[in-house]
Amino acid sequence: MKRKIVQIDEEKCNGCGLCADACHEGAIEIQNGKARLIRDDYCDGLGDCLPSCPEGAITIIEREAAAYDKEAVRKMRSQLSQWPVQIKLAPVNAPYFHDAKLLVAADCAAYTYAAFHESFIKGRITLIGCPKLDGIDYSEKLAEILTCNDIRDITVVRMEVPCCGGLEYAVKTALQKSGKLIPWQIVTISTEGKILD
Repeated sequence: MKRKIVQIDEEKCNGCGLCADACHEGAIEIQNGKARLIRDDYCDGLGDCLPSCPEGAITIIEREAAAYDKEAVRKMRSQLSQWPVQIKLAPVNAPYFHDAKLLVAADCAAYTYAAFHESFIKGRITLIGCPKLDGIDYSEKLAEILTCNDIRDITVVRMEVPCCGGLEYAVKTALQKSGKLIPWQIVTISTEGKILD
């Protein structure tokens, strides 16, 4: 189909990355020091990136291109609904915990499992941590969160590596300390980015 789409002049591009930051669809990336349109179907052709380019390297042209895929763009957007996400920084009585579905995840899981946002963060309040790097037991903080709030369910996403056992342990201990019967599940991700049974 013929439609409007951005075109980047690599000769003019200085690789500053301002256009990639301005592109709400994620259609532009910096590769080898130059801005590149990585997927036609991610570009809506409206040109939000144009004013950000200090070199005037971006124009809108009309050419044969894949149709804009709004659904694909939506799926790649962040599903995070609150801040902060670190277990140790999250306020115990934050309003977003009320009637929440809680995700407690190993911080490396999001880098390993490609569809992490869509599969796990979407529709949940997210808390992340690494017992090995943080060197703390999260069970006290998690127990406070569970005790002070109406949590609907808990999903724990951990890696298959032994250090992630500390995250699983912390959630189990927090559930016991809270005295609440909250449905929960554990999902384990392999180091190759696959969900293990």
